Formats: sequence, structure tokens, C-alpha cells
Amino acid sequence: MNHTKIWYITGASKGMGFSLVKKLLEKGHRVAATSRTIKAFEGMSADAENFLPLEVDLKNEKSIEQSIEKAIKKFGHLDVVVNNAGYGLGGALEELNTEEIEGNFQINFFAVVKVIRKVLPYLRNQRSGYIINISSIAGFAPGLGWSMYSAAKFAVTGLSEALANDLKPLGIHVTAVLPGWFRTGFAKPDSLVFSENRIDDYEFLRKAHQKMNEIDGKQLGDPDKIADVFIALTETTTPPVLLFLGSDAAQRAQDKIEQVSVQIREWKTLSSSTDFK
Repeated sequence: MNHTKIWYITGASKGMGFSLVKKLLEKGHRVAATSRTIKAFEGMSADAENFLPLEVDLKNEKSIEQSIEKAIKKFGHLDVVVNNAGYGLGGALEELNTEEIEGNFQINFFAVVKVIRKVLPYLRNQRSGYIINISSIAGFAPGLGWSMYSAAKFAVTGLSEALANDLKPLGIHVTAVLPGWFRTGFAKPDSLVFSENRIDDYEFLRKAHQKMNEIDGKQLGDPDKIADVFIALTETTTPPVLLFLGSDAAQRAQDKIEQVSVQIREWKTLSSSTDFK
């Protein structure tokens, strides 16, 4: 029995997306992969029968729609949609300007919404499909100095949980993947943006950001193992709604859950004080 599938993956020209595409192709899957520029795929060695590189502007609904139409025209249908495109935005909230905030949400969250909206008619018609949204452990347990990035990823996590409920009766599965640190280029300048404005009182955040440089090349996660995880998700009829990817992410999530549990117990009396007696 042939278990290979047809994938549509955004942000596929570098980092986690590139590793995923490469491994999926090696395993015989067919992949439609998007990037801001088609030139980004020039180094990709792949059989043209199984690989469709697409230049897509994820801020533009028409561009997204056309890319999905091209993928379906070439491969016949889609089995898996992976919303992977994104970038980090560091800085205190009051340091960030409106353009920086809106730009980050456009790619990290609204692009996810647009892709799902455009692909759902096809998945709904075939009564099957898997949607994998790449959030971040910061979208569940945020760290220092990434308030707006964390907010965008929280939105991806929340959207995924809600959609999982709405789409399950239609045979469509949704999983939010919340990775920890993987040894990709995410810690490098082309995947990170910092606020242009700097306020001296937030200098302690700069020290937290410096850890990005210190951890680069030492991350625990192996990106070449991600494809096997995603394939496993798409071979079960009961995939998790939230998957914390990497032992560091799983531990950070567990710590957050324990902290919340403690807070609920400590403030139970106040929480219940608004009930009718």
C-alpha cells in the first residue's frame, strides 16, 4: 500500500520548512513548496514530477489562491497543508512600531488564516486532509523580549484548537506544532527582526536576545527528524491538537501547566466569588 501523500508547505526555502521538504521528497512524497521568490529553490535537487516550487506573496490572498490551484492542477488534490512561514520579532511592546507589529502578525498569523481559508473548500469537498500549523513553544509559554511574536503564535495555537473542533466532523484534522529549539537558521538575522526603537529601561531584554546568538548551532532539535514526525501525524486518525516538538518544548509546556495549576488552586476562592449564591 502506498502511504505517500501530497503536501503544500509555506515558508519552505529555509530552516524547518526546507528540511521538511527535502526529507519528504527523499521518501517519495509529492510537495508543493512556497517561498517569497522562486530563486530560493534553485539549490533544491528534486524530480520535477514530485516537486512544485511556488513563488507566493503570503500577504496576498490572490497569490495564495493561485498557488493552491496550481498545486491541485499538478497533483490532483492535497492531503496535507503545513503553515510554516514565519519570523521572530524581538523587542518590548512600547519599543515596537505599528508597522513592525502588523508585519509580524501578517506573516505569523494572518497568512495562516488566508491559506486555510483558501484550501478548505478542497479539503471539505474531499472530506479529508491534515492541517499542520507551526506555532512555537513561545505561543504557549512565552519567554522574555518576544511579546508580539508570542502573541502571534498564541493566536496560531488558539486558532488551531478551535479549528480542530470545527473541522473534525468533516474529516479534516488540525494540529498545532509548538517547536522548541531546532538547529536551523531561525536564530540567524534573516529569520529575526528586532525593534528599531530602543528604550534604555528595557536593556535587560537585550541580554535575553543575546542568548539567541549563544545558542545558535547548539540547539537540541534535529530538523532532519521533523519529516518522520509529521508523516506520523498524517498516518493516524487521532492526531494531537497540540504537539510540543522537542524535549525542551515538552518540558517548558509541562512547567507552564504546573504553574497554571498552582495559580488556579491559590486563587480558587477569588475565582468563585462572582458566582450567584
